[in-house]
Amino acid sequence: MRSFALFRLPYQQQQTLVMQTSGEPVEVTSCAELSDKGGFVIAPFAPSVERPILLIRPDVVTHDIPWGQLETVPTIASPSISTDPRTDYHIDFSNFHAHLENHDFSKLVLSRSIFIPADSTASPVELYQRACASYPRMMIILVSTPTSGMWLVATPEILLSGGEEEWQTVALAGTMPFSEEVLWSDKNIQEQRYVATYITEQLEQFTSEFKESGPRTIRAGHLAHLRSDFQFKLNNSQGIGDLIQALHPTPAVCGLPKQDAFRFIQHNEHHDRSYYSGFMGPLQVEGKTNLFVTLRCMEIFSNGYRLYAGGGILKDSQEEQEWQETEIKLDTMRNIVHSS
Repeated sequence: MRSFALFRLPYQQQQTLVMQTSGEPVEVTSCAELSDKGGFVIAPFAPSVERPILLIRPDVVTHDIPWGQLETVPTIASPSISTDPRTDYHIDFSNFHAHLENHDFSKLVLSRSIFIPADSTASPVELYQRACASYPRMMIILVSTPTSGMWLVATPEILLSGGEEEWQTVALAGTMPFSEEVLWSDKNIQEQRYVATYITEQLEQFTSEFKESGPRTIRAGHLAHLRSDFQFKLNNSQGIGDLIQALHPTPAVCGLPKQDAFRFIQHNEHHDRSYYSGFMGPLQVEGKTNLFVTLRCMEIFSNGYRLYAGGGILKDSQEEQEWQETEIKLDTMRNIVHSS
């Protein structure tokens, strides 16, 4: 199977295909190694030998999509998981929340996944096209490699975008059903502020020329989020891997303090996040970088789809509310699978 990534940037019509015509993608073990490289990046939440950062070599970069060549259907079936998702979530939430109440962390992100058996004949490309039509404000990605498998992503969160000296990142957190007048709770406001403060602290290590604007309410499908934008200059984009290393994972998908939260999540969540809550996107392809956090996503198997979602937890979080937040986030991909 040839490795490829098909994507469409938010608010754009143009689609781009990045394809590697021979061999397998380059594997790297840390974000810092991306500094002098280019291609389409597929990075997991926690890079490892089993889940490496992958770089699809851009042998072909085209906006004239050869749709017939992309009708690849995965041949690998999803491994069966016999545990009960609600019970697992209850156990994890109780554990995470206890550590928050004990002030070991100021924030933790708890995620989960569900499996949906295939009940239609829709191809991965058709699912991608549905996502493009349904979510014009999001980054839509269909990516496939022998190592990562096939993933469909619809995400509103920029990790890093730009080119030459002009760059951008965002602090995105807080989730509510979208309406014309969203009233944000103190919990959502505080959660978003944690992320914005963290990003400010990281950028200060790389540049003194940055500007923060927001937070503002943005729409992502049927959901609303709080978003602050950061515009900044970098004199030497060759060290871009170091900045990516500093930013990923942001508190929007991990927690604070970052490294302690990162280790805690790896050892205590019931499921393997795999490439969920990592990041994907073109790195120095056609002179541009557009890396997005892998939020609303699913892994596509021969027998169905594994969907992922998570949410930020603070010490005053309520379990049922957080469970329902993951439910509405799962709907982003669930609606794509079930639409006709």
